[in-house]
Amino acid sequence: MKKIIPIAAIAIILLSGCTQPEADTTLILVTHDSFALSEGTLEKFTEQTGINVSVQAGGDAGELANKLVLTKDSPIGDVVFGIDNTFASRVADAGVLEKYVSGDLTDAESKFLLPDGSGGGYLTPIDTGDVCINIDHAWFTEHGIAEPTSLVQLADDETYKDLLVVEAANSSSPGLAFLLATIAAFDEQGEDAWQQYWGGLMDNGVKIAASWSDAYYVDFSGPSSEGDRPLVVSYASSPPFEPAGATGVMLDSCFRQTEYAGVIAGTEHSNEAQQLVDFLFSPTVQNDIPENMYVFPVNAEATLPAGWENVQVADDPWFIDPAEIDAKREDWLAVWAAIATP
Repeated sequence: MKKIIPIAAIAIILLSGCTQPEADTTLILVTHDSFALSEGTLEKFTEQTGINVSVQAGGDAGELANKLVLTKDSPIGDVVFGIDNTFASRVADAGVLEKYVSGDLTDAESKFLLPDGSGGGYLTPIDTGDVCINIDHAWFTEHGIAEPTSLVQLADDETYKDLLVVEAANSSSPGLAFLLATIAAFDEQGEDAWQQYWGGLMDNGVKIAASWSDAYYVDFSGPSSEGDRPLVVSYASSPPFEPAGATGVMLDSCFRQTEYAGVIAGTEHSNEAQQLVDFLFSPTVQNDIPENMYVFPVNAEATLPAGWENVQVADDPWFIDPAEIDAKREDWLAVWAAIATP
């Protein structure tokens, strides 16, 4: 496969051979709270480079983006992981990131690159996944109710009253992704159509949870959960972690989310930080992502765990241009909060 190697990256490659990290260099990797890798994975980076890594969790994706912007004059780390396509343009436009994309990407991963003006040139794709409504098949079978197949049913059909739990769009990355899915789905019906839809969801008893873990493990009725609601906003890759065939996804509800890593502007260890971004894209990390963060690696050479070949992936997920998301996100969230607050 042909590699995409920017001129700046070539210069870095040429220089890296004669640039050694300072003794006991430690990089701070700032991540969202859901970042997880197997024990020993990051240590392999230290073994290869002599560079230590300290992980610092910074909240959900939205909170992480806000922290980076607010602290740009006094950076809180060297590398960030977990900025997704819903917040990428915000951090890039704010001058939070150093211009760098891993030169290890090939043509096969180019589809995940952000466009110029929306984070392009600043962020390297690391993982991807569809945020979709997950369905507890057993619950619907037991209650003799047909599973929903469209977003409209969830707001208009009393059959599904009090059955759905979603994450708050202003505090959760999958919650925001689901909000964007609804905005995209009802866009052609008028500017306020999505607002009317959310009014219908509220009238039909949707529950708003603060986080993905609350929604999935506390409110959802699936085998791994403790709740009584058989519909939850989660990931298309969540079902493989439940007993075979226990849960599935509503493909009509999916919004594709890609997460990125970047070098934080102002780091005193720019060369080392670039090496860490490259490592996050490497097969060592990419092969480790699915079973720890429940999403797909973007590296075309990565190996998926058994069972992942059966994960349902939307052929045509809902999409909004990252630049439009950046321009309208705060207004959308303000309107959503007014509707979703009891």
